[in-house]
Amino acid sequence: MNSTRPSILILAAGASGRMRGADKMLEIVDGVPQLRRIAQAALATGCGVWVALPGAQPARAAALAGLAATSVIVPDASAGIAASIRAGLAALPPDGAVIIVLADLPELTPGDLAAVLRAQSQTPALIIRACSAGGVPGHPVCFPPWARGALMALSGDSGARDLLAQHRGHTRMLALPGDHAITDLDTPEAWATWRAARGH
Repeated sequence: MNSTRPSILILAAGASGRMRGADKMLEIVDGVPQLRRIAQAALATGCGVWVALPGAQPARAAALAGLAATSVIVPDASAGIAASIRAGLAALPPDGAVIIVLADLPELTPGDLAAVLRAQSQTPALIIRACSAGGVPGHPVCFPPWARGALMALSGDSGARDLLAQHRGHTRMLALPGDHAITDLDTPEAWATWRAARGH
């Protein structure tokens, strides 16, 4: 068992470029902006929570007002998701596992994050990667301490994709309910379709 609780890093510094002027982080889900909803879910685990944010979007910072999450400004957010990972990791406690959560997963729940934490406590030396109930790889991903150096060396906009491929043999897949791990809505049409399917 690992006595040190992982830190949770929420990546919320993307540009929402395909939303045509809207911000998917601020889409209302369950009555609150999605960014606030995902931060609340992370905080419900009792872990420390950090949120990587771009420097020029005060509305996202405002969505987190009053929450016990630490904001990390990513000055080079436009360089890609790796910049957010590096900036976030640099702000975290230096030891321990880290759960990387994409901020735009509108179906992810506190129970899903709790399941990741349980898996991490059972197999702390493995990467824990959430997948859909059908086995499609998704997010969040929990990285053990040994992976932090490789995460800090990432560049570009592919995130940890290559790292995950390289360490497939050291990865435990964790099925979350339905499509919780893979529902990622990037366009107004995708949001509309998703809401219609939920009866909203």
